Amino acid sequence: MLHRYINPFLGYCQLADFSPRSIQALTSRLNEFKAFLKSQRIRSVKKVTYRHLIDFVADYKAPSIHVRKSRVWTLRQFFHFLTLHRDTQNNIALKLPYPKIEKTVPQFLTSDEYNRLICHFSQQSDSSIGLRNLIIIMLLGTLGLRTRTLIALNIEDIDLTCGLVWIREKGQRQRNLVLPRSFCKIIRTYLQSLIRKKGPLLLSKRKKRISPRTLQDIFRTAADQLDINKKLHARLFRHTAATHINKVAGIRMKILQSWSLNYEFSYFSLCP
Repeated sequence: MLHRYINPFLGYCQLADFSPRSIQALTSRLNEFKAFLKSQRIRSVKKVTYRHLIDFVADYKAPSIHVRKSRVWTLRQFFHFLTLHRDTQNNIALKLPYPKIEKTVPQFLTSDEYNRLICHFSQQSDSSIGLRNLIIIMLLGTLGLRTRTLIALNIEDIDLTCGLVWIREKGQRQRNLVLPRSFCKIIRTYLQSLIRKKGPLLLSKRKKRISPRTLQDIFRTAADQLDINKKLHARLFRHTAATHINKVAGIRMKILQSWSLNYEFSYFSLCP
């Protein structure tokens, strides 16, 4: 019954610049909803009630709280689409409440742990791969980039003259971040070893764009060699950047003026 609506809806979401990951989540949840309606012997979207939506979100196959949240978001988007095309009179999913997810204290690297990582990768920066790894750790730990944002960086996204880097974030948003002078020097040396002016910034040994699996291998090897009892991943570095900025700048998040990077890595130097 839903198949006649799902494909046009997904096409509508693509035109609205939904990310590939969001499209994948919408497809998965709508397939679940289709199976639920089939089990309830409902053959028309006009016969779907608010009670059906509540049962699907909360009870169908005992979903986790994150799946329930995803289902609410999917139903709101889907019924909004049906309302726009007058397949239903109103968006009955609009009042579906999002489940509350208890917030936990995120893990992060201490200053000592991050200093050790910087020292470790600095000592291996005599090669193109070593410089690449050092740049990865610095971009993640100070700018707090996501994995996809980091991997998607291209050489043309970086302006070493102005000290800026353009990044693409979730929801197709773009913004620029300031690169400290120490970053620019290291990146300039790295780019000279690449002998290219366009294309992916972070390359694998096969001269292709680096993959998430390669990042995992870099982190795992460093954690084992330095005896860091934390699983290193991009989100951990993101939490590290946010935590240390908050410690220094406070809740109001004063503007960062400069960073100082060396073997005894200093985190942040703020404007007065």
